[in-house]
Amino acid sequence: MSQTLLDAWPYARWLGMRLEPGEAGPIAVLPFAQRLIGNPVLPALHGGAVASFLELAALARLDAEGHRARTVDFTVDYLRSARPLTMYAEARIVRLGRRAANLTVEAWQDDRTKLTAALRGHFMILGK
Repeated sequence: MSQTLLDAWPYARWLGMRLEPGEAGPIAVLPFAQRLIGNPVLPALHGGAVASFLELAALARLDAEGHRARTVDFTVDYLRSARPLTMYAEARIVRLGRRAANLTVEAWQDDRTKLTAALRGHFMILGK
């Protein structure tokens, strides 16, 4: 599974990211850690850590489907403050071609119906 891929990326290891099995593909998990706080007043997770987590979740989903890929671009919608809790994300492949893939990723914390952030991204397929 793509946990091996995550283990190969130093930033994914630093984040503490892991994958759990889900019904439609792997669920990415970002356990809360104090070092991820970006706004200590709220407190809230750093937006860069959240965006990276979502990007890695998309790449891990492609890897789980047997496709090596690189990011072309992505957009993150921050829908609410990411509280100091574990975050979960599920990537969905919208379109998969021979050379490119479009994915969406939805992230939540304690309630899956209350999304924290969402990503729309384009990825270049490098092969299998």
